[in-house]
Amino acid sequence: MLQQTQVKTVIPYFNNFVKKIPNLKALSKSNEKKVLKLWEGLGYYARAKNLHKTSKILINKYKGQIPDSFEKLKELPGIGDYTANILLALIYNHSRIGLDGNVKRLLFRLFNINTINVSNLFKTSRNDDLAEALIEFGALICRPKNPKCHLCQIKKICSYYSSRSKIKFKSQIKTKLKSYDIFCYLKKNKRQIALTKNKDLTFLKKFYLPKIKRASKKNKDWKFLCNYKNSISNKKLNINLYYKFSSKIPSEYNWYSLKKNKEFIPTFTKKIFEQVSNLYQ
Repeated sequence: MLQQTQVKTVIPYFNNFVKKIPNLKALSKSNEKKVLKLWEGLGYYARAKNLHKTSKILINKYKGQIPDSFEKLKELPGIGDYTANILLALIYNHSRIGLDGNVKRLLFRLFNINTINVSNLFKTSRNDDLAEALIEFGALICRPKNPKCHLCQIKKICSYYSSRSKIKFKSQIKTKLKSYDIFCYLKKNKRQIALTKNKDLTFLKKFYLPKIKRASKKNKDWKFLCNYKNSISNKKLNINLYYKFSSKIPSEYNWYSLKKNKEFIPTFTKKIFEQVSNLYQ
């Protein structure tokens, strides 16, 4: 859940998730729709699907145990180098470190090097604590902007602290605001909207949405409703929302209730629902 999502956002979702699905076996027996519903609002729904698939593999192939092999972990859906390293460190105390943005920045500032052979940097019997501490320290103390050097206990060995005017670490690439036009078919006498699957937003391609296109000025047959900004994890979108009332829709669309929809609808679509609902007031 923490991948591409802040801790403060994750906490209530996590608490609710483990309340409804308390263990690995329960997760493996849950249907995908339930898992996605509990994940609703976090975005990047492939994470939830991979988590669900992995739980089934762990129960059926590994008797509910996490593999202690980097190669076997990498074979599980959604597990990359970072997650495999963190699992090996936290569960099996292997000499591994998860190199996320916070840790890379911290190690760069300490040692002023870009290519890091982590296994040669630290020698400890508490690899699990070290892996977690580096992540927390990078997030809370050695922050991207305004690092708390006055609280740092290792600043005497820090290259960044000793020559701050010379060393700069660009930990984040500025996210460009992408503009999209969204077109909503609406039923005039019913609170319904037409949805279909879109390939224009690849991270939501498996979910039902209105018609979406990259922003253009060729929207003569549609009425402009509003403009708003929408952030999905690290993606920032500028949305122009258009609509038309129509009883006929293209064959690939289906009508959905703006209020009583039982299907799983991502938060991105629910924000659109909120905007077009104003037309019925």
